[in-house]
Amino acid sequence: MDTSRTFSSNPELANFVVSSGVLNQSLATVQDLHGEIINQNEHPVRHKVSQQSNCTIIAFSSWPGFGKDYIQERGDLVSSSTPKEKTPESFPLFNFLSTKTNPDISINKAALELFASIHDRLPTLKSQIDNSKVLIITGNSLGGSVAILFTLWMLETIDFSSTKRPLCITFGAPLVGDNGLQNAILKYPTWNSCFLHVVSDQDPVPRVLISPNNPPATESASQSNVYKPFGTFLLYSKSGCGCFEDSQTILELLTATYSEGPRNQNPNQVLELYGEIVEYLSRKVICRDTTRLLQWTTPPQRAGTIIQLEAIGLMRPQLQGQNNGLDNLITKIEKQETELAKSRRQGFNPSKKLNKMKINMAYLECDINVILFKKILTEYWEEMVDEAEKKPQKEGASFRTQWLFAGTNYRRMIEPLDIAEYYKGGGQDYIKSRRPEHYKKLEQWLKEKPLSAPNKLKKQNVASNLTEDSCFWAHVEEARISCQLLRSGESSDREEELKKLLKFENYVYDLMKYYAVSPEIFLPQSSFMQWWKEYEEIMGNSYSSNLSNLMKDYKKYATGSLEIP
Repeated sequence: MDTSRTFSSNPELANFVVSSGVLNQSLATVQDLHGEIINQNEHPVRHKVSQQSNCTIIAFSSWPGFGKDYIQERGDLVSSSTPKEKTPESFPLFNFLSTKTNPDISINKAALELFASIHDRLPTLKSQIDNSKVLIITGNSLGGSVAILFTLWMLETIDFSSTKRPLCITFGAPLVGDNGLQNAILKYPTWNSCFLHVVSDQDPVPRVLISPNNPPATESASQSNVYKPFGTFLLYSKSGCGCFEDSQTILELLTATYSEGPRNQNPNQVLELYGEIVEYLSRKVICRDTTRLLQWTTPPQRAGTIIQLEAIGLMRPQLQGQNNGLDNLITKIEKQETELAKSRRQGFNPSKKLNKMKINMAYLECDINVILFKKILTEYWEEMVDEAEKKPQKEGASFRTQWLFAGTNYRRMIEPLDIAEYYKGGGQDYIKSRRPEHYKKLEQWLKEKPLSAPNKLKKQNVASNLTEDSCFWAHVEEARISCQLLRSGESSDREEELKKLLKFENYVYDLMKYYAVSPEIFLPQSSFMQWWKEYEEIMGNSYSSNLSNLMKDYKKYATGSLEIP
């Protein structure tokens, strides 16, 4: 990438967040909750639901005594690989974050224990959410950690088709997880964009769990068993604020911007400090008031970085003379932000691999190493469906139609093979008991309309059509099982089995009526034709129905000449 053509939009993002009023509303709710009378026997985590005209705010607060020392003493990480009996009861709620490629995640034990303490309140809190409004989840210090975990829980359980994406705003929250948790969040930009962490340069809590031996970005993930940030960090100082998203940049700036003072150790004064800063910044246009006019020869990327560092108070003269001084820091941040921009452009884009998958599907049609190409295709679609489910719709808008069309063809080609393998092994009720989730999602996203009346083109091309319902062969196998039960006399409810068969018969008739099945179902040795023979024996020669009348001339179906009433 040519960095001279790159610029940072983070200062504008900082201005937008501050001027929108969201920070004021969130912090005001936290302050109200913090100011309520605390009973000695009260629960260690309190919450407050505030219904505003434009949003619903859910704020969390922990005991005032749960400050820097408490967090530092309980900085243990709980891993997903830890035996269940040794983990807080809330940890299973976050198992969805573990994947095949990222199996191990770790979360701060203190945060997990506090979240576990509100487990019984989760359904009530969820019921108070107004789907027509923006949901803001907020908290300060360890209350912010609970807010983060509550947001993650919501991201897994929320129905995005009817509910707006939540925004989690924390004030002075400590880091909550390791490299595994960070990777799980960063994998989905939609999730990562839900978190905004506000940090004052005089607050020690957000920095308390940063390891002094934090490995640089070049080291392997296996060495990164320390706390890592995710989301957007809004770093504040008396000079202004700046937004940062690159995790390594955030770690370095959290350390570099800390300014110890007399108010740092008092949680009440730290919260007051956030109130002063938010009010101050609400009256100030950040970039105009805190930045100087840079030389026109300064590349945009570097100019943006300098603006950011000026805003958070890092343009201190004492840094200029150090070996790893300001120039080195600016260069390092430039590089990290550039890499982040590259990774975004290389983010979720199934269309890049889609053409290759189409080639694999062609190989499959030619019976070239069916097992290998079936495995490749399934791994691709499992991954893409998982990512697409958690990505913003607009990111996929450019390829959505093409992608779903390819996914539909994949489902109609591959799922029958899975069904055949399942029933060959003695399985039953594939649809309810065994059907993989990615097939269900692909079918759901297609949002197929009711079958339309067949047109001439569809009838003429029926010989090359795939059966539209990829579960057709599962229905066939279940119908054969019903026939076997009736013929053997093993059925405990003959009438129920006959009802199932009549339902299947009508299902097949409807598919044929709209030319929605492939002519291959009529091959002499197909399981469908075997079912039909078994069914005819059970129903008798005198039996007449719509399907039985069609089956008299089923060979005409392949040519599109079968007249279907």
